[in-house]
Amino acid sequence: MDALLKFITCGSVDDGKSTLIGHMLYDAKLIFTDQERALELDSRVGSRGGEIDYSLLLDGLMAEREQGITIDVAYRYFTTECRSFIVADTPGHEEYTRNMAVGASFADLAVILVDASQGVLTQTRRHTRICSLMGIKHFVFAVNKMDLVNYEKVRFDKIRKNIQVLLAEFDYKTAVMIPVSATEGDNITSKSDRMPWYGGRPLLTYLETIDVKEDPAETGFTMPVQRVCRPNHTFRGFQGQIESGSVSVGDRLTVLPSGETAEVASIYQGCDAVQESSAGRAVTIQLDSEIDVSRGCVLVKQTEELISTMFAATILWMDDRKLMAGKSYLLKIGTQKVPATVMKIKYKIDVNSGEEVYADTIYKNEIAHCEISVASKIVFDRFKNNNALGSLILIDRISHMTSACGVVEYALNRGDNLTWHDMDITRDFREKQLGQRAKTIWFTGLSGAGKSSLANELEKCLALEGRHTMLLDGDNVRMGLNKNLGFREHDRIENIRRIAEVSKLMNDAGLIVLTSFISPFIQDRRNAREIIGDAFVEVYVSTPLEECEKRDVKGLYKKARSGRIDNFTGVSSPYEPPENPEIVIDTSNGTLEECVREVMEQLEKFL
Repeated sequence: MDALLKFITCGSVDDGKSTLIGHMLYDAKLIFTDQERALELDSRVGSRGGEIDYSLLLDGLMAEREQGITIDVAYRYFTTECRSFIVADTPGHEEYTRNMAVGASFADLAVILVDASQGVLTQTRRHTRICSLMGIKHFVFAVNKMDLVNYEKVRFDKIRKNIQVLLAEFDYKTAVMIPVSATEGDNITSKSDRMPWYGGRPLLTYLETIDVKEDPAETGFTMPVQRVCRPNHTFRGFQGQIESGSVSVGDRLTVLPSGETAEVASIYQGCDAVQESSAGRAVTIQLDSEIDVSRGCVLVKQTEELISTMFAATILWMDDRKLMAGKSYLLKIGTQKVPATVMKIKYKIDVNSGEEVYADTIYKNEIAHCEISVASKIVFDRFKNNNALGSLILIDRISHMTSACGVVEYALNRGDNLTWHDMDITRDFREKQLGQRAKTIWFTGLSGAGKSSLANELEKCLALEGRHTMLLDGDNVRMGLNKNLGFREHDRIENIRRIAEVSKLMNDAGLIVLTSFISPFIQDRRNAREIIGDAFVEVYVSTPLEECEKRDVKGLYKKARSGRIDNFTGVSSPYEPPENPEIVIDTSNGTLEECVREVMEQLEKFL
């Protein structure tokens, strides 16, 4: 049995999580005298008519005390004669589910509270699923507020059956149900005389004695490299935490994803040289040969980690903005951080029934099964085999907020048998043959801004100079290559992705490509820039909305204003102006010829 138990309290709002832990600390004499006095004074102006409000021991934020709810995760450290504990008291409000998920990510056991007067609620089910998703295998369901139902055994038995049905969906090792009253202290630190029908142990006694130690599924050595230590020219060490197995001086390690090998020359724990080290230790490892190792690489021995660019994952979506297939994020697994795209949403999981439900859009606090593609090969493992290399987060590339957390389910091998073939006739050869530098000139702006007219006239000017070009127009492409796409957001994302891939291929052919698309979202244009690379030249046609609407060449604005066109950019859907375009042109400030001349002058330095 581990001497330290890390556990989380969770459940629906107002189920009594903070009160439960507060009463436990108070009854077990695990708070200081000044804390006890402060608690008694604070309780005089609380919501319990002067009686002690035990939740105040954990709810420290002013907003938490005013509203009587938990908002942020509160960590408490305490020790009894039998064991040391770290508890994360997490919020029950659906709005703060992401905070609860953070607490669950560190815990070995979950204490899930259920209000005896209300039973198992939607948020109770959601929290149970999140705990299971985060790898928690040990559960305690504390059926709280038994004092409100007169300590009835019938009521407890009914809730216990509902919990057993819920647990049938999950892979767990231990699960107990304990009837408690957090405010009155029943079955918290000692057995309650009010419930003689309960023959089990009180909550604190159970927590002191449960064994949560597990044999690791991964026995081989793995250490994600967090930092390269180079204090002088004679020493080059690789720092990180050992996630599984052990390592000794003289062991031969493999560096992933490169596959190079080298022997361990020395191992340091802090400043002390040691002969060996094991899981959980932060170490610096020096190898006997100079091979390429950097942050994000993984040092392994006697294990077979997965190396691929595609995998399936189950994620908890935590962003206020919805998730749709085709969106690009930053993916973090271990110490690796790479651009990634959610290629496909296979289904979402119904919180109440656990059923797999078809969905092409995922909203905040929903759990979904997705297929993810990354920009380069990464090292990972199934979460059940290796927590560190099987857990992930998705980061919004604009706001840098954490959009999702999740776990790797399995690798997708679709791309493993594909190899990019480098041809003898390269882009450089074709550019020299054609006497030009291949570029993609990406026109973006509102409908009616003048993109197509500018691109058409610009192509004619380039052709007169003897340049070889190809113009891709939004309407023309949608009538062919992208005729199967609509105008919903995920269709627009895929539309831009395909155009970027086509443009890149045409650049490889040595051509100058001109594209005319509204492409309203910064992230989509950023993705296009990454696909196309250095050949990308962004031209922002900044003609104001008022001028575009006056022109209304196709009558689209009129239809959009009357409600006959949904998701029309500038009216019912936003346009996000470029942040740092290479060229900016406002077609309302001059004739078409003058605008083309201005663009041509600015393009010279790129062509």
